[in-house]
Amino acid sequence: MLLGKYFRENRTPVEFKDLPQNLIDALIATEDVRFEQHSGIDMKSVFRAVAGVATFNRNGGGSTLTQQVAKVLFRTRADLNDGALNGNGKLGLLITKAKEWILAIRLERNYTKREILRMYLNTVEYGSNSFGINTAAKTFFNKKPKDLTTPEAATLVGIVNAPGRFSPVVHPDRSRKRRNWVLRQMAKSNYITDAELAADTAKPIVLKYSVENPSKGLAPYFRAEVAKSLLAWARETDHDLYSDGLKIYTTIDSRMQTYAEKSVAEHLALQQKWFTQHWKGQLPWRDENGKVIPDFLNISMRRTQRYKSLMNIYDGNRDSVNYYLRKKYKMPVFTWQGEKEMMMSPLDSLAYYKRFLRAGFMAMNPLNGQIKAWVGGANYKFFKFDHVRQGKRQPGSAFKPIVYAAAIDQGYSPCFPRPDVATTFPAVRGREPYTPKNFEGGFSGRVFTLRQALARSMNSITAWLVMKLTPKPSSRMPSG
Repeated sequence: MLLGKYFRENRTPVEFKDLPQNLIDALIATEDVRFEQHSGIDMKSVFRAVAGVATFNRNGGGSTLTQQVAKVLFRTRADLNDGALNGNGKLGLLITKAKEWILAIRLERNYTKREILRMYLNTVEYGSNSFGINTAAKTFFNKKPKDLTTPEAATLVGIVNAPGRFSPVVHPDRSRKRRNWVLRQMAKSNYITDAELAADTAKPIVLKYSVENPSKGLAPYFRAEVAKSLLAWARETDHDLYSDGLKIYTTIDSRMQTYAEKSVAEHLALQQKWFTQHWKGQLPWRDENGKVIPDFLNISMRRTQRYKSLMNIYDGNRDSVNYYLRKKYKMPVFTWQGEKEMMMSPLDSLAYYKRFLRAGFMAMNPLNGQIKAWVGGANYKFFKFDHVRQGKRQPGSAFKPIVYAAAIDQGYSPCFPRPDVATTFPAVRGREPYTPKNFEGGFSGRVFTLRQALARSMNSITAWLVMKLTPKPSSRMPSG
């Protein structure tokens, strides 16, 4: 199962057999109506290109699909082509065009028309960090390319000419006009009937828009941690993690990971509800004595990257920095009901997030050390701190099984009886005597077996075992 992807350009290639005919028809009708007849150069396009150079009109070129593949694959318009004859003038443009013509002819000699179409659809940009038709179909319509309707295929073909200008997300009206123009080109080339044209142009563009990013997918905290090791490996082996098309296999069990993420979310949401009710109308940041920590938010803000950046921008002028820390912005924020947009200042945001409970979860195969599930927090997009990797907390009751296992290793039976009474550790070097209490706050006096005491997570009997065994064997994994 795919957990997620590392990428600069989000691209997943698709085979030609998975490309629908309506998509191919829309592309050919719009970008290169004589695609099947030429060998890389369409002489009518050449004449348009020459006219475009003469009039400084770059839109007069009308490159063939094969030339466009050459332009994308060999970056003929990018900074990599920075020779002395390249440039923005007539001569520079003509030389660039000549390069693309030569490359197009070579592509046609070495690849079939189907392969060239596949290369085009797998390489061009569609906006929203989607490169290639497979990612574009998923990003805008949450579909595979083969499931695209004709209007959807026409929408995506219309985008590639200018992704920013014809984005259906940013410019829906402009995108719809562009889509309808593509549909008219299809009708003009007899790929669709006049009746189909009328029906398709009347339809609205219905998006299921979702941009893929590293925050999405299973085990984002785990993937972020794995990336650190992979980047070091990539430097040593001369690989590029983000563009070499590598397949990374991990020990994560996708089913366990799904259950773990769901469990953490459900548990935290419930605990958060109780926490919010308990501290309603009060400040929750308290010291060990229950007193409000003075100046807590301002001290916390000074540790943030935003504060440090503002101090650098305004040369340490606190008035300017404080102004922008209190200025409200529209920002997306995490809620247990889903992401919402709110007006908040950076200080408001800090106070908001400081009221959220956090948690981490990790499951490992103890026989070989393989990680099976890793949940570093509630939401990777909003909480980057990884409570599995970065959190340093006392183990608490999670350590009790080790104590009881050590007791069994020392000869105690799971059925060994022990009363639930106080156990006091004596004072040591000025430290006062310590008597651990049970969760309920007292002791029942009843007798429990070690098995029952572990099941009830009883502090009194665990403390007695530690005193009997002494801390050293209690802190080690038993030999069995």
